[in-house]
Amino acid sequence: MMLTPTDLTDATEVTDPTSDPLTFGVGVRVTAAVMADDYAAVLTRALAGLDTAGLAVETGDVSTYAGGSESDLLRWLTDLAQALAATERHVALTVHLSRGCPGEVVCDLPGGAGPRGGEVPTSRTTGRWAAAEWALYPLADQAVTGGEPDHMRDIYAAIDHARELGTFRVSEHFVTRLEGDVGDVLATAVAGWVLVGRGVQHVTSHLTLSLNSPSHVGRAR
Repeated sequence: MMLTPTDLTDATEVTDPTSDPLTFGVGVRVTAAVMADDYAAVLTRALAGLDTAGLAVETGDVSTYAGGSESDLLRWLTDLAQALAATERHVALTVHLSRGCPGEVVCDLPGGAGPRGGEVPTSRTTGRWAAAEWALYPLADQAVTGGEPDHMRDIYAAIDHARELGTFRVSEHFVTRLEGDVGDVLATAVAGWVLVGRGVQHVTSHLTLSLNSPSHVGRAR
């Protein structure tokens, strides 16, 4: 059964929109490209086997949306990537994270709420290796308590965190290359997204992962 934001939000009015992930607009869109003739069956089986507890999930012809807490999203993404990697097919997985803008064009929240805090979710080792290209976008439009917006400062801090986690490999044109266990790679992107989001309301992040690429022969599985 597909859950909706109404199912996941208390019937009473949310006085602090930052406390409810769906009201705050915490979510992800995912598109998976499977390099196999039976790609539709591979994708359908992978999605059907996922635990969607705590999430609102909608699958369309372009992407699958999942909304919920950062920890539930990371769990779901890791499960999905692990299931796809286990097929041994070459898969390109595109992940678009967003938090702090529940609407389309206008990102105003009730009561003029600002950034959302929260703990950085813990990664889970899967035994499946991945390479990824990662980009982070702190969409700071105005000054907040503690300083002026500085998107490059925030991006560098997130990259430094990736170095600490051991998934950073190199900075390239427009992206940062990450490598390692797919659980750690996904956790790196989510960590940067959450850490920057403590000081910036609207933060988006893009991550494109390559699983089971022919060029990855000899890497950890």
